[in-house]
Amino acid sequence: MLEYRSISELCGRAEEENRRISELVLADQAAQLELPAEELFRRMERRIEVMESAVAAGLDPELRSASGLTGGDAAKMWAYAAGGGVCGGTVCRAIARAIAVSENNAAMGRVVAAPTAGSCGILPGTVVSLLSEGRCSREAAVMSLFTAGAFGMVIAARATIAGAEGGCQAECGSAAAMAAAAVVELMGGSPGQCADACAMAIKNQLGLVCDPVAGLVEIPCIKRNAAGVTTAFCAAEMALAGIRSKIPADECIDAMRAVGESMPSALRETARGGLAATPTGERLREQVFGVSK
Repeated sequence: MLEYRSISELCGRAEEENRRISELVLADQAAQLELPAEELFRRMERRIEVMESAVAAGLDPELRSASGLTGGDAAKMWAYAAGGGVCGGTVCRAIARAIAVSENNAAMGRVVAAPTAGSCGILPGTVVSLLSEGRCSREAAVMSLFTAGAFGMVIAARATIAGAEGGCQAECGSAAAMAAAAVVELMGGSPGQCADACAMAIKNQLGLVCDPVAGLVEIPCIKRNAAGVTTAFCAAEMALAGIRSKIPADECIDAMRAVGESMPSALRETARGGLAATPTGERLREQVFGVSK
């Protein structure tokens, strides 16, 4: 049985058995839960379906959160992507999907917490995009979520996925690392390359604080989901190119834990620091709740 406390162990086992990480994890989870692998696959496929529905709902130009602070930006990004943008239509549409899912979450829509609701747009922004753009099969997309989930389990065990404990690096950073590993596997990369992508994604998000304006998972959370998608793709591209992370993934995760522990409480989801404490952040809080401190 896998313990999900080490990326090196997870990838080492997959390489020893000449299997994809997702295949190893699916078999292990089936054994641990005493369920047929086919049943677990169907359950994961339903998560893909929820992600796709969240993208569709979030692309509604009329969608608005209960606070009135967010909504409609995904539709703007989608329209902009039609022109190709600076990075190309695929990347722009991936960003739009990430924003869409996050805006749907802010509007109390149904999402997949992957690993948290605050970071829910990053995996759909990558995996659902590759599926929708015809870059992978549906079966491969579903299987890649087992890889993403396994990486998330290791991160949760060694560090944290909670913004209240480790800042946004623990939420969007972890999601970007999970997504990067999934993308590498989808594109035919090795388990070792999945680990490198995970490490590089974490390094690029290390120290990211959690400072939600008005205490709501909207500003700057939604745009950080968009940034997380580009981080995941960037890390995956580097790993697939053969670029190695000089710092192993497990050590990156341990560093993330240490950084999170050293953050002041004002920067860990309390809405007492960072962007939440700016004059505009305070004004928006008063706009929503009608009271000042």
